[in-house]
Amino acid sequence: MTAEPDFESWVTARGPALLRLAFVVSGDAAEAEDLVQEALSRAYPRWRRISAMEHPEAYVRRIILNTHTSWWRRRRRERPVPQLPERGVEASVGDELGLWRASLELPRDQRVALVLRYYEGLEYAEIAALTGVREGSVRSRVSRGLAALRAALAESEMEVHDG
Repeated sequence: MTAEPDFESWVTARGPALLRLAFVVSGDAAEAEDLVQEALSRAYPRWRRISAMEHPEAYVRRIILNTHTSWWRRRRRERPVPQLPERGVEASVGDELGLWRASLELPRDQRVALVLRYYEGLEYAEIAALTGVREGSVRSRVSRGLAALRAALAESEMEVHDG
């Protein structure tokens, strides 16, 4: 048996979850597709070794996160903003779109920690291993991210009632 059918069946089964992770981390559908494609193209030549691991998906997730970080660092200095966006979140506390917009305002590290904790359902130790930071740092990022989201959504709720 060759590695290709195993790889293809694994991608068919786990690809949608990887794409969701990439989308939630990047905030952009096209970039999410590019991140997954890049991760899979890096994993394919090593698939025999990766598939023998206890958690091959964790390895591919790590590739996605590392690639996103690398791209983000490279573009951070390259992308001028022609006009500042209007501040504030238009949606109420219960609105998922409002939560999504507020999460995009978080620092990348906090957003990644929140996505992995609450969207992917990973434990703090798993997130620490995946992101390469200590568990205490992960807990701090999650806590600060949640506090920032609560504040942004509370501010948004006040704007909705006052506006």
